[in-house]
Amino acid sequence: MKTFNIQVIETMIIIGGYITLYLIFKIVINNFLKRTRLERSRRKMAIKAVQLFTTITAIILLTGVWGFKQNEIALFASTILTALGIAFFAQWSLLSNITSSILIFFNHPVKLGDYVKVLHKDYHYEGEVTEMNYFFIHLKTNDNEIITIPNSHFFDKSFSVAENKQKPKEDIK
Repeated sequence: MKTFNIQVIETMIIIGGYITLYLIFKIVINNFLKRTRLERSRRKMAIKAVQLFTTITAIILLTGVWGFKQNEIALFASTILTALGIAFFAQWSLLSNITSSILIFFNHPVKLGDYVKVLHKDYHYEGEVTEMNYFFIHLKTNDNEIITIPNSHFFDKSFSVAENKQKPKEDIK
């Protein structure tokens, strides 16, 4: 068993390494994604994913430093995963929205500033895309209302996208 002082020093080293790696990864990813000309919101999502990975790694290292037994860690992890599984099963649309946000990030023509119009007879909404996050896309209408559309709808419904960042001109009658 390690002494308390050594555990504290190792903990400080892990936390210092975590902060350093996070900042380095953030700068490298941000610079790389700027060169690929992705929008700021998509860069933020990538940085959040790296932050999650580095946080999980730091937690695993800290549990090793403080001497948790493998069966205790396995019990804790299985409890957390079971709770998440039940939550995702209860809210299946939540999981589909997260999956859709990943697909939109990599493979959808919609980006911030685009003017989007739904092409469905039962749903009539349109507006400029002002925000894209893990669950919703926010549209600002001509009446300055904010409409939130679940990400999964971008794969269920057809949309018209105007990429010139200007609202389409209305037909003169």
